Formats: sequence, C-alpha cells, structure tokens
Amino acid sequence: MIQEWLEHHYGIKAEEEISIGHYSGCKRGDQLYFLIHPVKQEQEVINELNAISAHLVTTGDRNVPIFYPAKNGEILSQWKDEKACVLALNGGMKRRSYAQLGRKLAKFHQRGLTLTVPIEKLSRLGQWKDIWVKRLEQMEKVWLSMIYQYPENEFERLFLESFPYYCGLAENAIQYLVDTELDEAPTSIDHGTVAHERFSEGTWGEASLFKNPFDWILDHLSRDIAEWTRERYFHNSQTYQPELRQFFSEYQSKTRLSPFSWRLLYARLLFPLHYFECVEEYYVSNSEQTKHTLDDRLQKILNHSSEYEQFLASFYGLVEVPIRTMKIPEIDWLKGIY
Repeated sequence: MIQEWLEHHYGIKAEEEISIGHYSGCKRGDQLYFLIHPVKQEQEVINELNAISAHLVTTGDRNVPIFYPAKNGEILSQWKDEKACVLALNGGMKRRSYAQLGRKLAKFHQRGLTLTVPIEKLSRLGQWKDIWVKRLEQMEKVWLSMIYQYPENEFERLFLESFPYYCGLAENAIQYLVDTELDEAPTSIDHGTVAHERFSEGTWGEASLFKNPFDWILDHLSRDIAEWTRERYFHNSQTYQPELRQFFSEYQSKTRLSPFSWRLLYARLLFPLHYFECVEEYYVSNSEQTKHTLDDRLQKILNHSSEYEQFLASFYGLVEVPIRTMKIPEIDWLKGIY
C-alpha cells in the first residue's frame, strides 16, 4: 500500500515496507522514507520545518531527515482522508548513538543558531512570560470557582489545598524571568535556536532512527536543557546528581552558558510545569483510568514538594555555576533550605 502510494505521488520505487516505532515507511538501498500522517499543522508551519531541516542537513547533521517533495513539488500530499508528508533519511537502518548527549545537544543548538530563515509560526522566543501568565490565570480561575464548594473527590481536595503554594512558585518563576530580561544583556548564544517542544532523554533515544522535525520549535537553548534536567530529576529524584553534572559538563565543553542563559534555565525549572500539567490533564480527561493515574501523580508531587525545593536550592551549586562571579541572584526563601 505505502509502496504504491510513494511511487504514484513521489516517483519512489521502494524495495520493501518497514515499520519503525510509530512510523511506517519504505526502504530503497540506504535511503529510508517515513510516512508522517496525519499532518495537522498548517502549511506555513510545514514550510518552516522544511527550511529548518534543510539548514541542519546543510550544516552537517546526518541524523536529520529532509522533507521529500511529491511529484507536483508540494510537501504535503493526500493519504486516504488525511494530509501526509514523507521524510527521507540517508544511512539505512542503523541506530544512532547518543552517548555524550550534552555535547551532541550543544552541537545541535550551534547549528540552529546559524539559521537565517525567518521563523515566525514556530517561534516561542521571548514568549515564556505571556504563556506562563496565561496558564497561571486560567488555573487560578478554575481554583477560584471551586473554593466555596465541597470537593467532589480526593483530587479536587488536593488541588484546592495545594494551588496557593504552586501559584506562588509560578509567580516566583515569572518574576525571576522578568528580572533576567531587565538585568542581563543577551550574548551571541542567546538569540534563539532550533529547540524542542519538550526535550528529554527519550527524544533522541535508542529507538529513534532520526531527529523528528515535528518535535521542533524556535526558542532559547536553555529550554531544552531545563526540560531535560526536569525529566531526569523526576526520573530518579534520589540519584540524578551525577547524571546532571556529566550532562552540563558535556554541554559546556562545546558551548559556555552565559549568565542570561543560566537565569532563563533556572526560571524554567522554578516554574512548576509538572504540577500544572498534572492538573490540566486531569480536567480535560474523560478516562477514569487516566484520572486515577493523575490522582496518584498529584499525591506524589505534593509528597515530594520539599525535595523539589531542595533540588532548586542546590541546583547552581550542583552544576558548579559561579553565581557570585556571574552576579546571578538566588531566590531568598530557598537559600536556607539546602
């Protein structure tokens, strides 16, 4: 089916069909073609992803696929009742090694920093404050609508009791971000690069054959570092320290973070994204099983809130940031915790 479709729309005579993870595709020699469907993004977004992909390939990233155009020159084609596209990758079925992930992420960001094509639809650069404020206001509105009602279940009780604390933490993050943008001048590494909506250990994991363009946005490089750090902390909050030290050492062997970068990174860690996502997912879910899982997750988040405070309090010291030399401010109420 896919072979016939590729030949009809793209002129590709593939040898065999393959399946890798969530993707179906075909193989011809060392060339792999992955069918991506459905493509829900608008044409302007696809055009920007295409430009980013072409730039990264041109600057030497061999793990980035290109958007393969159809016979009519268009990137998007019709697959059954959906829009679809094809990503093409050289190098065959060999798995990529992502040892020294910090160093490889820094190299990826360096390539992205040289991007000259205007990126608008995918840009999140400079938008963190507005996004965080909107998210906080939406949750506060829900909380205010519930405070005079008896909670219907345990999750609601926990949310009602815990929100004021996490509201305060979010406000701390927003203020830290605002102060950073007022106090610090961005350096050459602070002007936006190719980043990920949510970078984690699994983004370029062992099961991945390629770096997926549909993960990408344009943002400050600290976004990826902060989200990787957050994920690894919650993966194992007891033994994360050596892994963090190694990752930051690897990253800074290629790119030294500026005071502006460190402060943006820390603001992102301060913002309690794990709490917000848990609550938001609960109230949009229709699955009782999912809600039960989220109930457990919220309980765990609250039970370990003091450990997260210790993580925040010790972070700069853990990754050996010379905060006095760089004049990086600490959060007053966290100073006495660690």
